[in-house]
Amino acid sequence: MILESSLHSDERVVLTLDAGGTSFRFSAIRGGKAVAETVAMPSEGYDLPRCLANIESGFSQVKAKCPAPPSAISFAFPGPADYENGIIGDLGNLPGFRGGVALGPMLEDKFGIPVFINNDGDLFTYGEAIAGFLPQVNRQLEQAGSLKRYRNLFGVTLGTGFGGGIVRNGELFRGDNSLPGEIWLMRHKHHAQMNAEEGACIRAARRVYAEQAGIPFESSPDPREISKIAADEHPGDKAAALEAYRRLGEVVGDALGNALTLVDGLAVIGGGLSKAQRHFLPAVVDELNAHYTNPQGKQIRRLAQTVFNLEDPAHLASFLQGYTCEVLVPGSGRKVRHDPLPRIGVGVSRLGTSEAVAVGAYAYAVNQLAVL
Repeated sequence: MILESSLHSDERVVLTLDAGGTSFRFSAIRGGKAVAETVAMPSEGYDLPRCLANIESGFSQVKAKCPAPPSAISFAFPGPADYENGIIGDLGNLPGFRGGVALGPMLEDKFGIPVFINNDGDLFTYGEAIAGFLPQVNRQLEQAGSLKRYRNLFGVTLGTGFGGGIVRNGELFRGDNSLPGEIWLMRHKHHAQMNAEEGACIRAARRVYAEQAGIPFESSPDPREISKIAADEHPGDKAAALEAYRRLGEVVGDALGNALTLVDGLAVIGGGLSKAQRHFLPAVVDELNAHYTNPQGKQIRRLAQTVFNLEDPAHLASFLQGYTCEVLVPGSGRKVRHDPLPRIGVGVSRLGTSEAVAVGAYAYAVNQLAVL
């Protein structure tokens, strides 16, 4: 397991790729930082031979810019995929990939170095666990004199889709079928026949705004504009904008609550929509702190832990303080310090989504090289 301190001192170079539906951006990383100028290529996703040729060319070009020979290639690529074996399945945004394409082995044959491919939600979470959100929160706890420390992280990305990833005890959880953290397939809180992604993505924010404003979906502004409308920074229907993000936060909180019931760790949010966190994160936390009601009418907390919004100064202060006390050891006069407040903190990316994915890709490669 690589730590933040050793990440930045590692001298190995790893080639990376940011794979989008319309373009590919290639880079090289050493010590967690880019060391070569980015190379951009069109994805040509409808034409597999041209797409593969562009991937090969992009890595070749960025390799030529590297200050040292690369030790590995590591990057995120859309699923479904057999990430363990580097085989990409049928992709929606890159329809040229059909029936299974052995992308990893192809690149290994071409470049003669190990190739590691993962899901972007997984690598985002791993990057934030190695050098972003998780270590920052632990440093804040240490500075506050708290006994509490965190080792587990659930990450979600909010954008075109609703992705997730899990880091347990500093290690990326990859599952047995390359399908961990598939939070997008949770049930939609308000529409049981839909999956949660339909309420937790760009089109969801636009859809609710359109419904509330009484306009066609096609006329609905993009989420950045909706955020500005909610903040009185752009003309539009402010009530509709606020409701669009509140409802998005409620759906995200519901899905995240199901996930955190099993993970019991911090939660970090990334993706393009995370920039509007002030409009939806309070609704996420309210949902996580909500209650169930049993048949006798008694309320039961949705989560056993109290959840804090770490972007809110008052919440952050309470989270860091906790509730430290001393407990007597039976049969002796000795006391031990104890913090009996089980709690979870939720916040947004500290690295930025793209950088977190790149750091995660680098850290994953370095870890794997150590065991090859």
